[in-house]
Amino acid sequence: MSGTVFSVASYNIHQCVGVDRKRDPHRIARVIQELTPDVIGLQEVDYRPLGDRKSYQLNYLSEVTGLTAVAGPTIHRPDAEFGNALLTRHEIIKLCLHDISVPRRQPRGAIDAVIDIKGQPVRVLVTHLGLSGRERRRQVLRLMDLVANKGTRLTLLLGDLNEWWPPRFSVRNLNARLGRASSPSTFPSKFPLFALDRIWVSPHEAMLETTVTKTPLTRIASDHLPLQATIRLSEPEVVEEPADAISVLQNRS
Repeated sequence: MSGTVFSVASYNIHQCVGVDRKRDPHRIARVIQELTPDVIGLQEVDYRPLGDRKSYQLNYLSEVTGLTAVAGPTIHRPDAEFGNALLTRHEIIKLCLHDISVPRRQPRGAIDAVIDIKGQPVRVLVTHLGLSGRERRRQVLRLMDLVANKGTRLTLLLGDLNEWWPPRFSVRNLNARLGRASSPSTFPSKFPLFALDRIWVSPHEAMLETTVTKTPLTRIASDHLPLQATIRLSEPEVVEEPADAISVLQNRS
């Protein structure tokens, strides 16, 4: 089967605070460099200044990895912003930020980007759902409305679902809409027991492999392990003109 193979990842970086309670964006940058993703969705990105340098976590990660950054903050304060992010090595041709917050709960959002990968548009959504089951139900219904409007041949949904038990509404309904996502455990990073992080690909057959990166570095850099997937982007079909139509065009020329 021909086509372009590329790598995507989803990673809750826990504000760059590791399990040793040290805030160290350098470790997160090293993890991303070792993953070498084409696209990576991040959750829990803290945009406060990094130490005494006039930079922010996302700017720093973009600078070190060489990837283009998109901020998707959901919490806005005078001194800081906090939320999702997208890093990619490909051109972003369309971008939208969606508010999927539920009243009286922590604000939540979704980054919705169309990325040009080898001349083909690929839609990527990055999100982080809420802690309440009722909250997640409403957020998943919103996401399902978003992915129903495809617009591209390939759609990816990357995120921390905060869903501890697979049969619940969130995972079950997204699986029904997008195809069953692989569910390796990613949390907690030292002894992963729960599949909180997921990658969905539509059409489902484009997913080749899903892996969790377990190294001494990933086990300490964040409380989540990074989830990575290999995707095949098939070449667009070439529609050939019928022979009789070609002969008619030739006769007219």
